[in-house]
Amino acid sequence: MSEYIGKSYWLVGASEGLGRALAKELSDAGAHLILSARNAERLKELSSELQNTRAVPVDVTDPEAVRDAAGIVGEIDGLIYNAGAYEPMSTANWDTHAAIKMCNVNYTGALHVLGECLPRFLERGKGDITLIGSLAGYRGLPAAIGYGPSKAALISLAETMRHDLKGTGITVRIVNPGFIETRLTEKNSFQMPMLMTPERAAQHVQRAMKSRRFRTDFPAPFSWFIRVLSYLPDLIIYRCK
Repeated sequence: MSEYIGKSYWLVGASEGLGRALAKELSDAGAHLILSARNAERLKELSSELQNTRAVPVDVTDPEAVRDAAGIVGEIDGLIYNAGAYEPMSTANWDTHAAIKMCNVNYTGALHVLGECLPRFLERGKGDITLIGSLAGYRGLPAAIGYGPSKAALISLAETMRHDLKGTGITVRIVNPGFIETRLTEKNSFQMPMLMTPERAAQHVQRAMKSRRFRTDFPAPFSWFIRVLSYLPDLIIYRCK
């Protein structure tokens, strides 16, 4: 029997890409899903295709909208925060508005949603939280202003929560994918190593949700390479040309 049967999950960032594929994966496994994103029409289309799902559109950058959505969502067994914004941007091409938008969606939006869900989990003494980060959060990378720092903040948040929530009955995990073939990565003009389909990435996320492991990075060996960069001395990373 599937671990998901009879359990309800709020999947935030479900309208496109990884979120859309993950919704299908979890629905097929028997989960009850509340699907959220800004695009109400895309959510409605997806919800009509899947069993045991309902759509609750929300803009995660608006705390009042998140509070209202959480009230509609009601009691859940788990939260999956997958909302994401991305614009390739180098420091020399600085765009404050775009950088702040990425931070608001990728990190601050998670704080808004967690602020509504976490108290309920603590009151019940149980809950499951999956935060979708990125391998880009492990080290400062070229042309990642806004995106990389916001994902680094999300990883740090997950690590802190894992410490603080030990023994509460609440599970916290961080899942860090590499490049996934979506409308966001279509903006990249460079070659993306080990580019994955959303469906393949969703399988990785679902396996991570079944595991007791805190951190899941994929795909290997690309994820190993990124993690190794975190341990290299600055002299090598920022070597003079």
